[in-house]
Amino acid sequence: MKVSLFITCLVDMFKTNVGKSMVQLLERLGCEVDFPEDQVCCGQPSYNSGYVDATKPAMKKMIIAFQDSDYVVAPSGSCAFMFKEYPKIFAGDPEWEEKARNLADKTYELTQFIVEVLKVEDVGACLNGKATYHPSCHMTRLLGVKDAPMKLLKQVKGLEVNPLPNASNCCGFGGTFSVKMGPISEQMVDEKVQHVEETGSDYLIGADCGCLMNIGGRIDRKGKPIRVLHIAEVLNHQA
Repeated sequence: MKVSLFITCLVDMFKTNVGKSMVQLLERLGCEVDFPEDQVCCGQPSYNSGYVDATKPAMKKMIIAFQDSDYVVAPSGSCAFMFKEYPKIFAGDPEWEEKARNLADKTYELTQFIVEVLKVEDVGACLNGKATYHPSCHMTRLLGVKDAPMKLLKQVKGLEVNPLPNASNCCGFGGTFSVKMGPISEQMVDEKVQHVEETGSDYLIGADCGCLMNIGGRIDRKGKPIRVLHIAEVLNHQA
């Protein structure tokens, strides 16, 4: 099965180990992974800030970059959902609407792809310790991926997964929200860190790097002994 990696900006610039873990994991599961080098930002930050027309050139570049891919898989529910928005954005455009729908239909978030397409729940991962999982807003509420991450984490040998209190609450990142509404975002992430601490976990696991950067940054500033991991890093970890 051929899979094209949609790396996302945050993984490309800040969390490269997530990309490496994703490639190694998919290859171990029998996938042939390629990386379209013409990919850029999916356009989500500027689109969500209201600059729709100014964002379309980047969107078109992404459509072209992945036009020959069989499957497009991203380590981010937020960015994967952005591709799902493309058909609506290009609705009525005779040149781009069908191309946008083609991209949307073959795009998956990583855990969604493993569980729903590869039909795998036990990837052979092993990680000792206690963990809790933060379900990101875009991934759960917009993309609709809720169960796949937990199905995979429950099969990780040595890992005790504890429920996160008020898990559905936003961590305060929200893309440009954390920049525009800094004081509010800070209070939201402080609450999230408090709930993570209540679980007594060694690890905080998530599937969106934006959330993990926000929560992880606050954990570091507070000096808390909790390690923050993307789910790709967990699923790729072996004894």
